[in-house]
Amino acid sequence: MNFYSIRAIYKFEMARTWRTLMQSVASPVISTSLYFIVFGSAIGSRMVAIDGVSYGAFIIPGLIMMSLMTQSISNASFGIYMPTFSGTIYEVLSAPVSALEIVIGYVGAAATKSTILGLLILITARLFVDYQVQHPVMMLAFLVLTAVTFSMFGFIIGVWADTFEKLQIIPLMIITPLTFLGGSFYSIKMLPEFWQTVTLFNPVVYLISGFRWSFFGVADVHMGVSLGMTLVFLLVCMLAVWWIFKTGYKLKS
Repeated sequence: MNFYSIRAIYKFEMARTWRTLMQSVASPVISTSLYFIVFGSAIGSRMVAIDGVSYGAFIIPGLIMMSLMTQSISNASFGIYMPTFSGTIYEVLSAPVSALEIVIGYVGAAATKSTILGLLILITARLFVDYQVQHPVMMLAFLVLTAVTFSMFGFIIGVWADTFEKLQIIPLMIITPLTFLGGSFYSIKMLPEFWQTVTLFNPVVYLISGFRWSFFGVADVHMGVSLGMTLVFLLVCMLAVWWIFKTGYKLKS
């Protein structure tokens, strides 16, 4: 394992974040804070508790997950797209660096950025809502696992996209709607039985439900199922990345 090459890619990607702090960190934190103000403080004060949890606190895991997933995809996809777009990816591929080391460098940096952002949003939420984390170790583990999974998904999108517009299609047209319909702002138990069944086909439900369990000990789906679904999605992404490097899809053409 060439740790020097991993460190070089990782440090390069992290340095880009510090150069764009307003866009990479401040903007998502401020946007999520507005959700806390509107839904947590204004609307939440007029709503009854859900599963014994105040509405303002109930939406915290969903909002963190929403930012975590979108930022993980954005960071990883842009990170690999720019070298592909500019042609510098060929220099990386011709260097004595394995596919595994390239993925660890890019995905590791993207996941680190997203994890830091998620923790910042969690700290910011304390300014607006009072909450407790019942299972902090599980919460952190789920946070990191989701960041790695969606960073790898973003890496795939970055390789697939050949225009800047394509980088935004899946996050805006698929991930964001699935997040809003995945129980970010409500419990799926509040839906009619038919729509509860339909909602279970939404993979984001399992992510939000498992993350919410780590906070309050309540979930729409069993924690084991949520963790299992996340690991399955991670495995699918790993297989897709393996296939990309095996075939050279859009990297060697």
